[in-house]
Amino acid sequence: MNRAPTIHMTDTTDLRNRHIRSFVLRQGHLSPAQQRAVDTLLPRYGIPYENKPLNLDQAFGRSAPKILEIGFGMGDSTATIAQAHPENDYLCLEVHTPGVGNLLKLIDAQQISNIRIIQHDAVEVLRDMIADGTLDGVHIFFPDPWHKARHNKRRLIQSPFIAKLVQKIKPGGYIHAATDWQDYAEQILRVFSEEPLLENTAADYAPRPEYRPLTKFEQRGLRLGHGVWDLVFLRHSPD
Repeated sequence: MNRAPTIHMTDTTDLRNRHIRSFVLRQGHLSPAQQRAVDTLLPRYGIPYENKPLNLDQAFGRSAPKILEIGFGMGDSTATIAQAHPENDYLCLEVHTPGVGNLLKLIDAQQISNIRIIQHDAVEVLRDMIADGTLDGVHIFFPDPWHKARHNKRRLIQSPFIAKLVQKIKPGGYIHAATDWQDYAEQILRVFSEEPLLENTAADYAPRPEYRPLTKFEQRGLRLGHGVWDLVFLRHSPD
């Protein structure tokens, strides 16, 4: 899965808006190869966080559909999707350095040109760097479920966040989430369904779109009878 294990959580406050981060910023195990990739490739494929709107076409050097991925984990699925869809550009957010290093290794080994990485908190990137109506799609694959009930408030996909995220998507664009936790799937379905600017593409959960590859962990879980839920909603114009 994309999800990285989480050990603990603390509330954080920035100077303008209080929000609870859905991750723990930690180094984790960083291999020498991942460190080399960060050192040598992040200056080329990375975009530094700045408190000003990002020109997406300029960042990728072309005009093409722009897909935002929030939390790519180790980046294997990200690389597979980007390589299979060279017509799209993928702006990918992740805070954990080992995952950033691993995706950079894949970009280099597979000569993938349509990925850019921002290593920063997604809430702040959306707030400060992504202009309204500029995204053609959003991927949120296997976000941390914060499965203990007392930690559910840490989950990324909640109404205030989605209300802000939807503003960044063009009318006709989509948001695709996937999770292997049923109660989180139910929460996502409720949050998406209650957002006035989103419309479900299915009666409830969607079949896995062909572009989202099965991970090895997911394949193992499916063999063991574990569920995976995909949710694909479209953003429509306000009335």
